Amino acid sequence: MKKIEAIIKPFKLDEVKDALNAIGIKGLTVTEVKGYGRQKGHTEIYRGAEYIVDFIPKIKLDIIVPDDMVDQVVNTIIEKSRTGKIGDGKIFVLPVERVIRVRTGETDNEAI
Repeated sequence: MKKIEAIIKPFKLDEVKDALNAIGIKGLTVTEVKGYGRQKGHTEIYRGAEYIVDFIPKIKLDIIVPDDMVDQVVNTIIEKSRTGKIGDGKIFVLPVERVIRVRTGETDNEAI
């Protein structure tokens, strides 16, 4: 099993979620996060004063998938979240040693 962490632009969330549902992903966790990379923030003007916004709002998706679905999920996220502009995000794939469903006690693939 693998954990896929994807950082995407907020307006792409619905498109990515719908595409993941279409390929059989039954659950994911969504978190509103802030950060920066090459984008390095931007400036905004509020009531005549200029402010530097260092951290850009993003969405973080956490998805646990069987090993054989990793490439399909990653490719789906890339396809649906890419705008071709700076700040499209990142995807991280991490190993997962164990998953347990609290309600039933099911483990690993049965608990996903």
